[in-house]
Amino acid sequence: MKVDANGLICPEPIMMLHKAINDSIDGAIIELEATDPTAERDVKKFCHFLGHELLDFKQNGDQLIFKIKKKIDN
Repeated sequence: MKVDANGLICPEPIMMLHKAINDSIDGAIIELEATDPTAERDVKKFCHFLGHELLDFKQNGDQLIFKIKKKIDN
């Protein structure tokens, strides 16, 4: 699943990511694109506190690209 949060500011990118996580099956990979510089910190904290795995982070100019794996609930 891909989430386009380009041009949006905090807290919208995290809210969109949270919705995508909730709408996904366990173990799903979500790609989030954002341009808000605070998203880097926010996504890392989001993953840490909720147990999701940040698989990859890249920055391409102003664009931040995250790949997040939804945790698997047993």
